[in-house]
Amino acid sequence: MPTVIPVKFTYAARDLWFSPAGTGAQEGDHVICQTERGREIGLATADAREVSEEELAATIGHAALRDVVRIATEDDLARAERLARRGEESMPAFRRHVKESGLDMKPVGVEYLFDGEKAVCYFAAEERVDFRQLVRDLSREFHVRIDMRQIGVREEAAIVGGYGHCGQELCCRRFATGFDPVSIRMAKEQDLPLNSTKISGACGRLMCCLRYEFEAYRDFKGRAPKRNAVIDTPLGKGKIVEYDTPKEQIVLRLESGKQIRVALADMTASEAAHKKSEELGCPCRPDTVTREVLDRLESPDVQMALAELDRKMGVLPEQGPDASDIFVEPKRKRRRPSNGAPAGEKGPQGDKNARREASGAPSGDEAPARRRRKRRPGDGGGAAAPAPAHMAPEAGAGSAPARRRRHHQAAEGAAEAGASAGGQQPVKRTRRPGDKGGQAEKGSQPRGMQPSRKKRAQQQGKAGEQHGPQATRQQGGDDASKPRRRRRRGGRGRGGAGADGGAPAGE
Repeated sequence: MPTVIPVKFTYAARDLWFSPAGTGAQEGDHVICQTERGREIGLATADAREVSEEELAATIGHAALRDVVRIATEDDLARAERLARRGEESMPAFRRHVKESGLDMKPVGVEYLFDGEKAVCYFAAEERVDFRQLVRDLSREFHVRIDMRQIGVREEAAIVGGYGHCGQELCCRRFATGFDPVSIRMAKEQDLPLNSTKISGACGRLMCCLRYEFEAYRDFKGRAPKRNAVIDTPLGKGKIVEYDTPKEQIVLRLESGKQIRVALADMTASEAAHKKSEELGCPCRPDTVTREVLDRLESPDVQMALAELDRKMGVLPEQGPDASDIFVEPKRKRRRPSNGAPAGEKGPQGDKNARREASGAPSGDEAPARRRRKRRPGDGGGAAAPAPAHMAPEAGAGSAPARRRRHHQAAEGAAEAGASAGGQQPVKRTRRPGDKGGQAEKGSQPRGMQPSRKKRAQQQGKAGEQHGPQATRQQGGDDASKPRRRRRRGGRGRGGAGADGGAPAGE
């Protein structure tokens, strides 16, 4: 059996086989090989191995198996680098001559063989090109023998290189050993969008990778039920809406609208499916999903549907309402604990108990719970009622006077002066939000609920009869001191008379 070693060249689309000829070349070595064009330097892509005669004939055909001359040395690598740099410098001249000749071709590259006596110019063209005059011009320019080589767009992409839609290096540049035909049917079989920009590669042709999974897709669709077929399940009928070929799964849409994924290997074929396949002479396709398959699915919706189905079939008992769902146990109120100070110590709770014992009221835990006063409209923000007599602190020599605000002290002084003149006790006014700086009387109603001007005049008259003319005069003076607000009402007449017939302002 012959022994071969594959070698990759820069401007070759596939690996070429050579005989090691006792050189001991291994994978990753640069070797000098004798080709039909002369000596060239290449890279061994694999170790030497034995092949059969049939495989060798299918690969190289009727060509003779050539030998590897030697493994490249440091001088050979340096020479190859100089030749590669020389080929890059020759590209501008190659493009200039092509443009001057007016030929319909695209220059791709210039390669100098290892001997340095011959240059190969690669170009891409759709049709045959007469380049005889171009060869003469290039020979005078480069002073070497010129060999023109026409290649296709796919070979051009493999030589130039680049990156595909996947973000990786092009397959034809990285590992592909040949260009197999690719058709649009392969894209249809894999359910890919028939958009040329998405399924075309850098060369403008269909991507080579469309061929990689074509056989797997065709095999899966040959064994799976057809799309939109109806499948029997314990939860009713299901319709096939999608394929997941890499995982070999089928997506079913149930009658409830839920979608589930079932493996093709877990589906079974009914007797009707077997009978139909025998009549038509086609492979039998599964059309049933059993209960065991649905029980293995980790889907809460499917499990709830199966439980509901078991209740309807009588497998599971009906669940009645739970008492805990209807009746709610009342929560016990937490009693506020006392400070627990001893009788001998003084503290806030001890002072309160002492005052209660002095007044005869129960102290400690025996005292009834104080109710929280509710806030009502017009109570001025829920002001607390005056403390009872037994709760008031006793004024003594050691007790500090209560701190008061300045404006409250001024208001209380004015109230005491008015009370001394009228013989009444001073009324303490408390400032609250919305009472105009504490000018409103205690217990007055909020804005919008106050009595009208006529009713206030009647109330003042009654108060004057009860407390005497002096109090009436005082109240009248306070009322007169307030500026009257003129109200403009839209009415029936032009004089601005309201609905009450235009009552005079003094009413």
